[in-house]
Amino acid sequence: MKHTIKFLIVFLISTNVFSQNSESESVLKSFEKYKNAVLNDKGKIAADYVDSRTMKYYSDVLEKVKTADSTEVSAMGIIEKLTVLSIRHRASKKEIISFNGRSFFEYAITSGIVGKNSVMKSTLGEINTNGNFATAELFINERKTPFYFHFYKEDNIWKMDITNLFSLAVFTLNKTIADSGKSENDFILNILEVMNGKKPTDEIWKSVI
Repeated sequence: MKHTIKFLIVFLISTNVFSQNSESESVLKSFEKYKNAVLNDKGKIAADYVDSRTMKYYSDVLEKVKTADSTEVSAMGIIEKLTVLSIRHRASKKEIISFNGRSFFEYAITSGIVGKNSVMKSTLGEINTNGNFATAELFINERKTPFYFHFYKEDNIWKMDITNLFSLAVFTLNKTIADSGKSENDFILNILEVMNGKKPTDEIWKSVI
């Protein structure tokens, strides 16, 4: 009887470890597929590996792209402001009106608005799963950071919540802006011009519809 109990305990522990390892590998595969899609401007594939929270964020921002006036845009946080102005600068009115949350995200990837630098030097460290939620250590240039990617299992696929790392993006952008000696708006306008070689006009501050 004792041997049977010991066997069951070992079996259950081994099964749990195997399950954890299997899920961790699935998380890593999803990250690599997303990363490869971003690096190769494949928006449709990248969209398959971001979660519903990310899609909701892009749907919400799209509404602001369409309707926010200059006062509203000026009051936005750096990430939202940069995204709204980037889309207005690059996409046509017809394209913007036709977007939904997913196609908006796909366009952001394909057009390079979501930059390759966001994943190019990123790798995952230790991965921990708990049901349909997982965290993964973020390494940049093979150095561990205090930040974590969040993944959620949706439709039986591990998908990234990229909004979880916006705090890192905000910190990086604000530091870069401070180092540049430019105002936030001037810095953004310079980025937009560098992105496609076209000087932004005042129209990007106005609502599209």
